Order: sequence, then C-alpha cells, then structure tokens
Amino acid sequence: MPRWRWLMAQLTRRLWVRATLIGLTGVLAAVLAAGVDRYLPWQMPGTISTDALDSILTVIASSMLTVTTFSLSITVSAYGSATSNVTPRATTLLIEDGLTQTVLSTFLGSFLFGIVGLVVSKTGAYGEQGRAILFVVTIAVIALIVVTLLRWINHLTRLGRVGETTDRVEAAARKAIEVRLREPYLGGRPLREGAVPEGAVPVSLEAIGYVQHIDMPALSALCEAAGTEAFVRAVPGAFAYPDAPVAWIGRAQAETDPAALAKAVARTFTVGNERSFDQDPRFGLAVLSEIGSRALSPATNDPGTAIDVIGRSIRLLSLWARQSAAAPEREPTYPRIHVPPLTAADLLEDAVMLMARDGAGLIEVQLRIQKGLSALGRIGDPAFRAAARHQSRMALDRAETALALEADKERLRALTRTFGQDAAAIDTPSAPPAARTILVEHAPPLGGRPRDLA
Repeated sequence: MPRWRWLMAQLTRRLWVRATLIGLTGVLAAVLAAGVDRYLPWQMPGTISTDALDSILTVIASSMLTVTTFSLSITVSAYGSATSNVTPRATTLLIEDGLTQTVLSTFLGSFLFGIVGLVVSKTGAYGEQGRAILFVVTIAVIALIVVTLLRWINHLTRLGRVGETTDRVEAAARKAIEVRLREPYLGGRPLREGAVPEGAVPVSLEAIGYVQHIDMPALSALCEAAGTEAFVRAVPGAFAYPDAPVAWIGRAQAETDPAALAKAVARTFTVGNERSFDQDPRFGLAVLSEIGSRALSPATNDPGTAIDVIGRSIRLLSLWARQSAAAPEREPTYPRIHVPPLTAADLLEDAVMLMARDGAGLIEVQLRIQKGLSALGRIGDPAFRAAARHQSRMALDRAETALALEADKERLRALTRTFGQDAAAIDTPSAPPAARTILVEHAPPLGGRPRDLA
C-alpha cells in the first residue's frame, strides 16, 4: 500500500474528520436554503411562519448541544473502562469505531444546522420559499436524529464492555492476518538467511519507535532506479532505533550516491510511538494475550475471560496455519525487495506465553491452553507444529512449578503425552493418510466459546 493511501486510511479514522464533514454539511444546508428558492422551477406548497420555524430550530439547537455533551462524556467513560478493564492497546479500536464517530458527528452537525439556521432566520434572509425548504430539511434532520438515537442506544449497551472490545481486537487481528496471508512478504520476495550481500549499505532511522508502515511501491521504485535490491530487516511491528539497520541496500548499478539512496530508503519507513494493527498480525495476537493476562490478575480474577481469549487466539492461529501451509507460490509484485517472513514461533509466543505464565496455577486455564495447542499441533507445516509443541512444553513446565495438587499435574501430563503421541503420528512420513485424517478430524474444536475447549 502506498504511503498516501495508508495516511488517508489513518486520517479517515479520526473523529474530528467525520465531525467536520458532517458539521459543514449541516451549516451548508442551513445557509443554502436562504438562496436556493430562486432557482426552484416550482412553488413549494404551504406557508411556514418565521416564528414556527425559529421555535423548531431552537429546540434542535438546544437539545442537540445537550445530547452531544452527554454522549461525549459517555464515550470518554467507555474508553476509560476499556483502558482499566481490558488493555490500553485496545482503546485505539474503540476510538476508531465508525458508529460512535457517526453518531457524535450527526449530533454535532444537527446542532450546527439548528444554530446557523436560527441565526440566518433572525436576519430575515429566508423568504417564503426559503422557509418552506428549510422546514423540509428540518424534518429530514429530525428523522435522522431519531434513527441515530435508536442506533446509539443499542450501541451503548456494548460500548466499552470486555466482550465487545475483545471482538474488535479479534476482528482487527484477523484482518491483518488475512492481509499478510495474501502477501506473506508484503509483495516482495522472502528474505533467506545469508541473502544480504557483502558490501550492502545499512539503512538506519533517526526516529525511535515502532515501524508502522513500509511504502513498498516507493521502495521498489528506488531500487529500480538504482538497479539494486533492498533487504528489509524491520517489518511493521519491529522496534527501530538509530543504531539498528531497518534494511540493507545492495550495490547500485547506476551512478547513485549511497548515502542519498539510504536516506531515500529510510523515508519509506513510517515510525510511530505505538504499534499499529494494520500490517502487524503479531500485534493483534499480543493484545488479545494482554486481555487474557489482565483477566488473570488477582485484582480482576476472571479466568473465564482468559479462556475465551484462548479460544479466539487458537481460532486466529488455526487460520494462519491452514492457509499459510496451503498458500500457492505467487510471483512477487516487488521482486527487488526481500522481506523476512513471520515465523510460527513468534506468533505462538505472542498468543500463548503471557497467559501460560500468569495462569500457571489455574488448572482450568492450563487445560484450555494444552487442548488448544494440541489442536494447533495437528495442522500447519512442520515448523508450526513444532512451535506448538514447544509452547506446550513451556506451559507444562510453568504449571509444574505453580500447581499445588498432584492430581492436577497428572492431568496435564497425561494431556501433553497424548499430544506428543498424536503429533509424532502426524509427523511420521510412513503413517498412512487415513490415520493422519482421523487425527485431524478428532482434534478438539477450534476457537468458539470457553466451553468449546472443555
């Protein structure tokens, strides 16, 4: 995605942008009604008095100002609740919620329409036809307010709740995973170990923060012009600082200043203070894991939420495992750019490690983790299954040191032994295909509610 499209996508998610557009629409509707009557080829039926119109506009202006202020306070309270009860990293998704932004912008636009219409009316700018047109527009605004209020009431029952926020995080993570599955290397070639040639020029950034976006078309154009290749090290989500190269540039065939080329390449990387969900599938899994970890804290003591998060994480990881293993080789869009792949070990660590650590002393959480990892250990490529088995062993080691009851430890040991036997059967090349199919078909259900993994 080019940088300008990415910046436009970020801009359209801002509340002030939508509020400004809808507010200007309300102002223009009130102002244009004063002069549009002379361009109408027909006469509006009926007569609307100035006093009647002013009374309606006064009610809209006064009530919408109150409703807008009240709705803003509710929204801010929901953001605070999500920050304290879920995780601060998920608050961004609530702030970017389209329905909330549309509702607040509609209320603000209705207030501006009422106050501007009232001011213009007091100046005597509306003629008889202008008042009739403004009355029709006012009726339409009232209908819009009623529909918006009904949608807002329904939305408020879920805004800021743990389940609703978790749904949003899962949806954002799923979208990022699906995008990365379509372009595993952001449109480039896979970066193989040892692929960086000797004499390659390192590219570093002056800013310190997280890589949020890489302008692949611009980077590819630079490489084409210089007749060289780029070897990306820092994909979106990586932490960048001046002493760590984010990429290397091979020797240019054209006459190009290496320092100038390195600066131009550095400008294709966008760095921010926080990670972004857009090109970073690991961030979505990490935020889900944070939600489950916070639910396991003594202050919250909510293992059910952690179990729900485990199901969501397994669902996302199974999507990655199945589709990445079956994805056909595609011709790269940017053949001169080499990008490192996402590894299964990193994805599983982001999704499981925190909850396995903080829930080490809770047998119900450990059972769900082991059953989920057992399901993942039956799908995907060998590297993915090996990573699932590694996380299973790590979780078992943590549980061994935290669980007090020997019977609970034995339940986990028995479950992991079954996991190891099934995984060995799947990984054995001589195993008959029918046996492999049976093992996969009898895997525990993926994702869903906590009871699905019981």
